[in-house]
Amino acid sequence: MTNYGTIPTSSSPAGGQNLEYISRAKQRIKEGLDDRRPWKEFFDYHSIRIPSNVNDAIGRIKTNIAYFRMNYAITVLVILFLSLLWHPISLIVFTVLMAVWMFLYFLRDEPLALFNRTIDDWWVLVALSIVTIVLLLLTNATSNILISLAIGFVVVVVHAVVRNTENLFLDDDDEQGAGTAHFLTRK
Repeated sequence: MTNYGTIPTSSSPAGGQNLEYISRAKQRIKEGLDDRRPWKEFFDYHSIRIPSNVNDAIGRIKTNIAYFRMNYAITVLVILFLSLLWHPISLIVFTVLMAVWMFLYFLRDEPLALFNRTIDDWWVLVALSIVTIVLLLLTNATSNILISLAIGFVVVVVHAVVRNTENLFLDDDDEQGAGTAHFLTRK
């Protein structure tokens, strides 16, 4: 044979599929994190102002939650993660559940099939939510989890109320998510 000593240019089928899956997973994670706004913009202390009335506060909450939704989700997850540091079993369960969520819900390109039947994403979301809640509650860290979620909620609402929205630029999708009907200009 004349090919003796040459290096094959393609990998094995199984290895190629694994690498392709990992590559797609990395791409989907990157796309998901693209929704995140820069932390410098999130923590811009020049934009901190007390709202003038309740309607202004409610409008800020809607706009900021639509605009910073990924930052708020990361903030709540970090608070939850930090609260579980003193409960190693809960932390392990939380980490495993996050991996399960990533692979079964966030990183899937194709519909989930079980026994040759396609399962709707809504059912996957419901099932994963129930499993997550039950498993975390079984770790005997219920009060920790509930308190950390409440703290995360308060942090998000306080930031959303005091963060002025005048220097934000909202896309059409953000506008619809915020429920506002006006464009805000960037500095």
